[in-house]
Amino acid sequence: MFISSAFAQTAPAAASGGDFTSTLMSMLPLLLMFVVLYFVMIRPQMKKQKEHRAMVDALAKGDEVVTAGGFLGKVSKLGDAYIGIEVATGVEVQMQRSAVVQVLPKGTIK
Repeated sequence: MFISSAFAQTAPAAASGGDFTSTLMSMLPLLLMFVVLYFVMIRPQMKKQKEHRAMVDALAKGDEVVTAGGFLGKVSKLGDAYIGIEVATGVEVQMQRSAVVQVLPKGTIK
């Protein structure tokens, strides 16, 4: 009574020349999203990693640094993977070079 009859429809014939363009148009939003993602997220993150690597490579003895754990100290020993940081007079902590977050201006730590 209230339900109307449903009839099957035949599939439309595929166009021979427009198949490639329709595929390209359906992929276009995905490609645009990837391009936006690259310029908004991936590229700035790669730039930040490059700057951090350059900062860590340029560390020298006597630099005042802040680490990822929040320690402030002066670099007292340099190694390939580890550095020694003097956090207080006579107290030295060994850390990974990559744990350095920021190099402070000279004379910041008193």
